[in-house]
Amino acid sequence: MSLRSPPLSAAHESAGASFTDFGGWEMPVEFESIRTEHEAVRSEVGKFDVSHMGQITVAGPDAATLTQRLTTNDVTALDPGEAQYGAITDADGIMLDDTVVYRLPAGATDDFLVVPNAGHDGEMTERWLSERDERGLDATVTNRTDEYAMLAVQGPDAPDLLAAETDVSLSGLSRFEVADGAVAGVDSLIARTGYTGERGFEILCPWDDAHAVWGALECQPCGLGARDTLRLEMGFLLSGQEFHPVDEPRTPYEAGIGWTVKLDTEFTGRDALEGVAAEGPEEKLVGIELVDRGVPRHGYDVTTPDGEPLGHVTSGTMSPTLGAPIALAYVPAARAEPGESVRVVVRGEPKKARIRSTPFLDR
Repeated sequence: MSLRSPPLSAAHESAGASFTDFGGWEMPVEFESIRTEHEAVRSEVGKFDVSHMGQITVAGPDAATLTQRLTTNDVTALDPGEAQYGAITDADGIMLDDTVVYRLPAGATDDFLVVPNAGHDGEMTERWLSERDERGLDATVTNRTDEYAMLAVQGPDAPDLLAAETDVSLSGLSRFEVADGAVAGVDSLIARTGYTGERGFEILCPWDDAHAVWGALECQPCGLGARDTLRLEMGFLLSGQEFHPVDEPRTPYEAGIGWTVKLDTEFTGRDALEGVAAEGPEEKLVGIELVDRGVPRHGYDVTTPDGEPLGHVTSGTMSPTLGAPIALAYVPAARAEPGESVRVVVRGEPKKARIRSTPFLDR
C-alpha cells in the first residue's frame, strides 16, 4: 500500500529532508540534524509539518453528545474557541488513541474538530459514524484529513514570528484555546496546544494553501526526529509507543493521563475505568534517567539492581538539552517512586538508572 504524502512533500524534498514512514505517511524525519532542530526549538523557534495528524469534523444538534460518548474528557464543558486533551478508549478502558478535541469558534460551519494520531483518521471516523448510527444521533461526521494541512511553530520566539503574519491577537490566546483568522493571507485556525513544552501554535489551513503559510514562517524547519526528542523531554505520550491496543494495551491511569478521565460523564470504557480509579493501576509509566553510559531504547528491559524483572522501556533517547540518557517505562506501581534505583538492560548490560518524575525539563 502506497504511503500518503503531506501537502508540503515537494518543498521538504527540495530543502534536503530525509523521510520516514510514520503512521502510513511519508514524513520528513530531519532537515539538517535532529540536534540542530531540537536546539532551535528550545532556544529560538522551529516549524513542523504535522499534516499527518487526522482532522475529523463533527457538526449538528448531537455533535457534543456524540463526541462525549467517545472521549474520556468532558466535551460538554468546552466553550466555543476552547480545546481539551483526552483519550479514546474501548469498552475495557484500553486506550485506542489520544486526541485533542476543539470546540470551534462561534460562526464556524462545524461544531467540533477531533484530531487523532497519524493513520487513525479512517478508523476514528468509522468509530464516530458507528456510534452515531447505533444511537440514532443527529450529527454529521467528516474526515477532512486530506483537505487540511496542519503546521506547528514552536519555541520562545514563536509568538513574535507568527504575530508578524497573522491578524489574530496571540497574546489573548490562552493555552488550549483556538481562534480563526488569517495567516500569511490564508484563512486559518490558530490553536495553542503545543507538543514540545515551549510556547507555540498549531495552524490549520486548506491543503492547497500550505505552501504560502509555510513559506511565510521563516525559521528552522524541523522533522519528526526533533519532535520526538522534544516531546520525550516533556514526558508526553506517543501513540504506538506508550500505548497500543494490541502491543501495549494501557489505560489512561497507567499512562499517567488519568486527569483526562471524567467519571461523571458517560463514555465508552467508563465503567472499566471507574474500577481502575478505585483500585489504582498495577503499573505506571515513569521517567527514567540513566546514571551509567548508554542510551535506553524502546523494548529494553527494566530490572531491580538484583536483576529482578520490573518492566520495559517504551521510549528512550539521549536528551539534547540535558545531555543525559532518558526514557519512559512501565514499572509496578509499588516501584514507581522518584529516586528508586533500577537497571536498564542495554545490549545485554545492566546500566544503573533511577526513576524520575516527568517532565524531565521544567517548562
